[in-house]
Amino acid sequence: MTVLELEVGAVAHGGHCVARHEGRVIFVRHALPGERVLARVTEERKGYLRADAVEILLPSPDRVIPPCPFSGPGACGGCDWQHADPAAQRRLKSQVLGEQLARLAAFSASVPVEPLPGGALGWRTRVQYAVDEDGRAGFHRHRSGEIIPVDRCRIAHPAIQALPVTTQRWPAGSTVEAVAASGGETAVLTRAARSGALTGPPVRVREVAAGHEWSIDAGGFWQVHPHAVETFTTTVLDMLRPAAGERAWDLYGGVGLFAATLAPHCGPVTVVEGDRRAVAAGRKALRDLTTVRFVNGDVAATIANPRWRSVDLVVLDPPRAGAGREVVASIAARSPRAIAYVACDPAAFARDTAFLMRLGYELSQVRAFDSFPMTQHFETIGLFERG
Repeated sequence: MTVLELEVGAVAHGGHCVARHEGRVIFVRHALPGERVLARVTEERKGYLRADAVEILLPSPDRVIPPCPFSGPGACGGCDWQHADPAAQRRLKSQVLGEQLARLAAFSASVPVEPLPGGALGWRTRVQYAVDEDGRAGFHRHRSGEIIPVDRCRIAHPAIQALPVTTQRWPAGSTVEAVAASGGETAVLTRAARSGALTGPPVRVREVAAGHEWSIDAGGFWQVHPHAVETFTTTVLDMLRPAAGERAWDLYGGVGLFAATLAPHCGPVTVVEGDRRAVAAGRKALRDLTTVRFVNGDVAATIANPRWRSVDLVVLDPPRAGAGREVVASIAARSPRAIAYVACDPAAFARDTAFLMRLGYELSQVRAFDSFPMTQHFETIGLFERG
């Protein structure tokens, strides 16, 4: 494959940096801004190239030796920034957030990405392994179907690393999920190669937060960083400043984590969630909170109903694609005093920020958290208030 000598430029959304060669844009992984590298082209598209830095000619002072031997060009694609000092990783993520807000929302902000307790390794409480043709568990190469067997995952929670996932054989082509729940249990689930169906009986685990305990499917959604739940709920509560009697919506509310946090401080809270299993778990866990109501349904269709009238506070925690124009417009039409937007993708957050600003809301506060160290991902929480 073609190898190019490149001067590496700024970081870009997606876990890579931008370089240019003969007028073409090249997205370079395993590099850092300011470095001079030899990069092997891995993919050629009409308007750009993708490449891996395979030799560092002039290293950045932020470069470190990756703590995982399976990280690097052509290896495991799970982590993006193992070659960067953790503080530098957070600076890169801050630059990505600022660039997305400026480009998509014409909003200028410098938002530091804050670390969560515990360091950059041993944090991930849910890990999904792919299984190769020989039955060995591992992870995919970046943008590839090829599987790299591993001895253990360095960013996995210690309780997951202690499980015998990588030391035994599994059905070829299957998927193995390992879970370390906050209630203390661990679980290992296997899913069939083609259907994705569980190959064993369902397993439930306990998750504990906000003074409540949830019993959820082991394969269900929960924040993967052990300190994320407390950090995010505290931040949302501080931003919204709920008052007695105020009505709140918890949209894409899952099992009602934010509802459980808000309910003691305000009036009725309505959770809207599309996953019926999450709704069932939430109703059971929060049955003592009589002001919390769950609605199982599509968020866009539910809140577009004219019977859903005024609301004072909204927690908006959409999937990675964001809430979108329709949902944002339905929220703004009810004129809530404040909206706390919890986002796992900075581009989606920036796009929805632009929608909200056009509808008369100001982004009055933004915080970001490194809840996914070693990867390109992070969480952003923004407070929108009526302008």
